[in-house]
Amino acid sequence: MAETGFDTLWLMILFGILASVPALILAKIVAPRRRFVNPVKFLPMECGQVPLGEGKARFMMQYYAYVIMFVVFDVMTIFLYVWGTSLLALPQVVTIPIIVFLAILGAAMGYAMYLSGKKDIW
Repeated sequence: MAETGFDTLWLMILFGILASVPALILAKIVAPRRRFVNPVKFLPMECGQVPLGEGKARFMMQYYAYVIMFVVFDVMTIFLYVWGTSLLALPQVVTIPIIVFLAILGAAMGYAMYLSGKKDIW
């Protein structure tokens, strides 16, 4: 059988299946079963105390644009590192998709900067 570059990938997938399926089965066997329903267990609690008043949840959207920028830079770094380490072994045709990829991520970064109101940062 001819050896391909995907042998390691198939071994990792096989190991993932062989490791996760028995773990899921064991968790199903060992997990406690619901014998009776205690209504107190389903009450909302705050640090073990019954809450007073209506629950209000406020989420700060102040850093939303920075979170988007972090995700964009994180994904960009992962793909650029892999592309950069094998750049000399790749044909020049591979450069075009990476430029398209960078353009898409640049558009996402521009949108995040637009949301943050700091368009003049560059």
